[in-house]
Amino acid sequence: MLNYYKRGIGDRYDGWRVRNVDGITTLIPHILRTRIDSQCFFEEQVNAEKLDAFVRQHRAEIPGLTVMHVLLAAMVRIISQRPYINRFVVHNKLYAHNDIRISLMIKRELTDKGEETPICPVFSPADTLANVTRIVNEEIEANMQEGAQNDADSLARILAHMPAFLLRFVVGLLRRLDNVGWLPKSIHAISPWHASAFLTNVGSLGIDPVYHHLYEFGTCSFFVAMGKKNRRHALDEDGEVYKEKTIGLRVVVDERVCDGHYYALTMRYLRKLLNAPESLLQPPARIIVDDGVGKPLQFDPNDLIPQKKEEVCV
Repeated sequence: MLNYYKRGIGDRYDGWRVRNVDGITTLIPHILRTRIDSQCFFEEQVNAEKLDAFVRQHRAEIPGLTVMHVLLAAMVRIISQRPYINRFVVHNKLYAHNDIRISLMIKRELTDKGEETPICPVFSPADTLANVTRIVNEEIEANMQEGAQNDADSLARILAHMPAFLLRFVVGLLRRLDNVGWLPKSIHAISPWHASAFLTNVGSLGIDPVYHHLYEFGTCSFFVAMGKKNRRHALDEDGEVYKEKTIGLRVVVDERVCDGHYYALTMRYLRKLLNAPESLLQPPARIIVDDGVGKPLQFDPNDLIPQKKEEVCV
């Protein structure tokens, strides 16, 4: 858990209340009351040839490295540099996550009836590509073993055996508890819906990326889908046509957590990282802190720098 701020009145155990924002940002969650109302969609094409070459070059020093790990590391990096995207809205109030969790669904067997299970690795804002790859691979390996069953699987099985009327009551109660920040920590810890972001790698199934909806339950405001590799025609600087191999990304976000300008610059920064992933091999030179919460407890100009509205990290 990030300890930038001391928990105060109005904060949740999983996030700090964001109050230092303009009137429009405060008002919008009362106008757009659900994530479904607030979804915005982005699409990006990334040069796959550069990413493939980068992965081949560094796979010996980073065992198990894949393009998906590069994307995950880039997502962690943009959260550390563009902290507004690590916000969420619950019950018309704006909060900032006090950790970085990225949820993934993995399939234990690639068949129609293969069991799916969520994993929710937790990252540090200073994590490098090697750190991210190790953390994710350890989680996947622990959950892919034959007979493996994590806490999320156990809870799902218990709930699935309840009568429909009782299940409706329990899920409704959990929603209400979450609205006021009283969701049991044991459930929050295993919930894939309580995360900074969600990633689905549908390219591993051989299809193009989808626009995946945000979940109304939980705190996830950022959903990324990575598709299969394709070839397309493009123009170089001289106007000549050439073919390039690309990977498609489709991103769905909650527009209530920050404005369109901030999102646009964040997507530009994500594209920059994926086109030149070498910077992910080293930790960020600085970690930028959400200034909507307040002044950090441990303020060090060389480490924690409050995000300024005019600052652009691209």
